[in-house]
Amino acid sequence: MSVDVHHIESGPEDAPPLVLAGSLGSTVRMWEPQVEALSAAFRVIRYDQRGHGGTPAPRGPYSMADLGGDVLRLLDRLGVERAHFAGLSLGGMVGQWLGVHAPERIDRLALLATSPYMGPPSVWRDRAAVARDQGPAALADMVVERWFTPGFAKEHPEDVIRMRDGIAATDAEGYAGCCEAIEHHDVRDELPRIQASTLVVAGADDAGTPARGHGDLIAERVPDARMVVLDDAAHLLSWQRATKVNGLLTEHFTG
Repeated sequence: MSVDVHHIESGPEDAPPLVLAGSLGSTVRMWEPQVEALSAAFRVIRYDQRGHGGTPAPRGPYSMADLGGDVLRLLDRLGVERAHFAGLSLGGMVGQWLGVHAPERIDRLALLATSPYMGPPSVWRDRAAVARDQGPAALADMVVERWFTPGFAKEHPEDVIRMRDGIAATDAEGYAGCCEAIEHHDVRDELPRIQASTLVVAGADDAGTPARGHGDLIAERVPDARMVVLDDAAHLLSWQRATKVNGLLTEHFTG
């Protein structure tokens, strides 16, 4: 059953709606570097995944259909028939599910630092177990280390601390349930069904979802998808390369 997700809107109410979906262990604050730029042309709708930020955490496990259903419920609540959608990491997996299973609700699609399959499943099963037993704080240092390049982390320690604390503060059941959604996520054979005009963005230094074998697979299988690989960018490329990402998203969604 879908839940009412916490969301924040920015930009003109009559502008084209654009939904922003964040990564595992993040909240709507993850998209702060994008809000001002994108709100100039879009009705920006940021939301928290279930069990993250202000969104309730029902008992897991969750499926990608659950997380996608949360987005459809949000669109229904807001009276939005069709929206652009940009998702990073877990958010990008939700975007793939929506593109495959709810194509009539998605206009243009941007998939950032994400994958159609994040195997092996045991990795996510084990991470869910740690989150439930010890809390996401036990995973926070390992996770945030992959979010930024070493050079950026050294120059911006406050950003690292902020993101690390955000991961640690995530509800344990919400974090674990989303891990279990990733565990069973595999749309490799369904990608050709996506009809939305799709932009894929990968970070050249992303160890979590490398361009090769992850982003390039999406770009190869989604009809007419375009792929961009950003230099000096790890997993949270929307934060580290905000200006470039803002330009790419604006260009894609106004195209």
